[in-house]
Amino acid sequence: MSQCDSCAYYAYDEEFEEYYCTVDLDEDDLYRLNADSRSSCPYYRNGDEYAVVRRQN
Repeated sequence: MSQCDSCAYYAYDEEFEEYYCTVDLDEDDLYRLNADSRSSCPYYRNGDEYAVVRRQN
C-alpha cells in the first residue's frame, strides 16, 4: 500500500478507470515532486475521516 492510497487527494476516475492525484500542480511543482528523493509527499493529507475520532477516544 502506497502513501497515495490513503491520501484525501487521491480520487478514482470512472471514465478512465484509474486513480489520480487531484492536487492542482503546475509543471514546476510536478517536476520538483518527481525529482525529490524524499519518500514523503508534501501535499499528503490523511483521507481517513475517522482518525480524529479514534484519537479522541
